Parts: sequence; structure tokens; C-alpha cells
Amino acid sequence: MTQNNAAYHIPVMLNECLEGLDIHPDGTYVDLTFGGGGHSREIFKLLSPKGRLISFDQDLDAKNNTWEAPNFYFVDSNFAFLKNQLRLLGIKQVDGILADLGVSSHQFDEGSRGFSIRSNDVLDMRMNQRALIDAKKVVNDYEIDDLISIFNKYADLPRAHKIAQEIVQARSNSPLETTGDLMEAVKRFAPKFKENKFYAQLFQAIRIEVNNEMGTLEDMLKQTAEVLSPEGRLVVMSYHSMEDRLVKNYMKRGHLDGTIEKDFYGNVLKPLAEINRHPITASEEEIERNPRARSAKLRIAKKI
Repeated sequence: MTQNNAAYHIPVMLNECLEGLDIHPDGTYVDLTFGGGGHSREIFKLLSPKGRLISFDQDLDAKNNTWEAPNFYFVDSNFAFLKNQLRLLGIKQVDGILADLGVSSHQFDEGSRGFSIRSNDVLDMRMNQRALIDAKKVVNDYEIDDLISIFNKYADLPRAHKIAQEIVQARSNSPLETTGDLMEAVKRFAPKFKENKFYAQLFQAIRIEVNNEMGTLEDMLKQTAEVLSPEGRLVVMSYHSMEDRLVKNYMKRGHLDGTIEKDFYGNVLKPLAEINRHPITASEEEIERNPRARSAKLRIAKKI
């Protein structure tokens, strides 16, 4: 088993994820966000020939980091189709599921993908490059009310209405083709000395819309309890508060919106039990090595 691209993505909180999965050598495990294969590779090392690893990724670039083994399966699919894809493999239940949400280092660094604020690239931001909606379509074709909603909901941007107006005005002169065009159109709203944070929030909002990240996360979470075996582990690492809130609500209360159902005796009806009541965060040493780990929050639960 060789690593095709060591710089593709540095796995965040690797040891914490492996401990959270509580791996049994003969078990069946799923990595829903394969990326550069960093987490998958280490999970696979802990499996016996009887154990199985199924890794998902909708980004075709990720497939270049796979390896050949009779008990390793790469699924070229969005993790929203978790249950169906496992059924196609003849798998009904698994012993652990890992999801490292967000954008990989490779996607940020690959200029043609348009995820980064650091260079002037084509407005794309698709994790699945076969998808029909890209950032260019969102920025140039969405109605002003839709843009306002996206900026409020996915980035909590101050003056979202004004920012959307400015984009609509700019695109009326000529389409916004690149990340640089977009940043230039709204530069007067970027607070002094906090420009990068502003642009990062703006890009985050558009990226979440392009990839329907919240919708696919909801779909995936609702399927995990169905495919986990009793005592099976769900390990999820999120990078912004909206993701973390959904994960927390599902693990803690059994419902994505945070509502609680109780039985006759007052026990909360939920499919999972939290292993850690509060999210695990990266050490200062890891953050120094890998700044992306700074915003990561890791939550672990097991099937009741």
C-alpha cells in the first residue's frame, strides 16, 4: 500500500479519530471523506484480512490516492448515499463511521478549483466536479434575495443585503468569472485588517451552497444509526458552527433540529449515546503543525 500524494491532505486529530472508532481488527469501517487517504490508510493498517474498509469521496481527484486490496473498497459517491452504496456492496451494518467534514487541503491548494482566497482562479468551488451548479452560477445567476439568504445563513455576514446588491450591480456590467472578480466587487465591505476573514466567510457561504453541504450532512447523519451495528461508533469532525450544531443535536438529542422525544419514564429517545459530552479539539502542537486543525471539533457517539 503506497501513498500517492503525501501533501494532498494532512489528517486532523488522527489518533483521536482512531481511538474514537475503537477499531476491532475483524470489523467493517467506513471513511466518508477519503480525500488524501490519511485517515483511511491508518484505519486499514489496524484491520486484519477479515476486516473491511469502505471509503467514500465524490471528488474524482481523491481516487488517485487509493490502493488495491481485497478488503478495501473505494466508493465514488457523495456520502448522502451512504446506505444505498453499502447495500450495493452487500453490507447492511458497519462497526464504525468516520466523517472529516469540510474542504481538503488539496482542494484549497489546487488553483483550478476556486476554493481559495489566495489566488485569482475560476469561480468553481465544486467538490464534485461533475455537479451542474458551481460558484460562477451562484454569483452570476442567483436572485438577490437568494444571495442575501446564503450570506446570512451560511456565514452570518454583516450587511449581507448590501453585499448582495453590490454583486448584482457588478455582474450587470460583466459576469464575475474569477475569485478575484468577486473579491474586487465587494472589497469595500472588507473590514480593515480583517480582509482575509471577510473573504473566507464569503467564500464559505458560496461553497456551502454550491455543494449543498448542510443538506448532505443532514441526509448522512440520519442514515448512520440505520447502518451502525449495536455499539458501533460514529466519529465526526466539523469545522464551522453550523456543522457542529447538527452533529451535536443528532448525537445528544436524536433530532437534527435539537428537539427531544422522551418515553413514558422520561428517558430521551435517541439512537446514539455520546462518548464525549464536549467536543475534542486539537492540541496546540498539532495546530502549530497544521493550522487547519484550529477550527476542528471532534464528536464521538455509539449506537445504543
